[in-house]
Amino acid sequence: MAPCDDWGMRAVSAPELRRADGSPVRVLVVDDESTLAELMSMALRMEKWEVRTALDGTSAVRVAREFRPDVVVLDVMLPDFDGLEVLRRLRSEVPALPVLFLTAKDAVEDRIAGLTAGGDDYVTKPFSLEEVVLRLRGLLRRTGVSEATAGTELVVGDLVLDEDTREVRRGGTSVELTATEFELLRFLMRNPKRVLSKAQILDRVWSYDFGGQANIVELYISYLRKKIDVGRAPMIHTMRGAGYVLKPAP
Repeated sequence: MAPCDDWGMRAVSAPELRRADGSPVRVLVVDDESTLAELMSMALRMEKWEVRTALDGTSAVRVAREFRPDVVVLDVMLPDFDGLEVLRRLRSEVPALPVLFLTAKDAVEDRIAGLTAGGDDYVTKPFSLEEVVLRLRGLLRRTGVSEATAGTELVVGDLVLDEDTREVRRGGTSVELTATEFELLRFLMRNPKRVLSKAQILDRVWSYDFGGQANIVELYISYLRKKIDVGRAPMIHTMRGAGYVLKPAP
């Protein structure tokens, strides 16, 4: 795989992120280019994060089990099995583990495949290391790994979301969500009965345009519906041509 062409390591002016218990954030970097993996590790250590690396899928799974990372940077193309299989194996043990995919510059199908498989975000090569840091900070905030702030319990009908513990329940039954699914549901629940456009959701949940791939919103809405609405009166509704709205079930 061709190495990244942009090795920018400009400092990101942002507050330090740490785990809720005060310990350093843990990041696993998986890329078969050892030089690139080491450069990313250097940039992440500048954030005072603890970093481990793996050069193939087998090592990635083994290191993840030992290291218990808070977030994973994962190349799609690996020498033994691909990043999608790594993601499947990691998520089978830690369902909500956030993952940032690295993909080839023009491999749109890789990006969509990665997100369809449950990846939370992606960057395309070549990329700046600063961009990777910023994307990871966003994922960590969504996941609630960083120091906890005063939480709030959001309630819409029989759906309850605790922003502090990051627990979700519907009708008293626990619902397990990934980091991105949680952030999307939180945005919907903070705006009950309000129609939210795809552009608004992209801006709030992903914090960028996502290269115009607005269908990622449809994809994650479908994920939420399978976990929130299946077997129950629906709460998430599509307003054709306008967006989506969450409201109490009748």
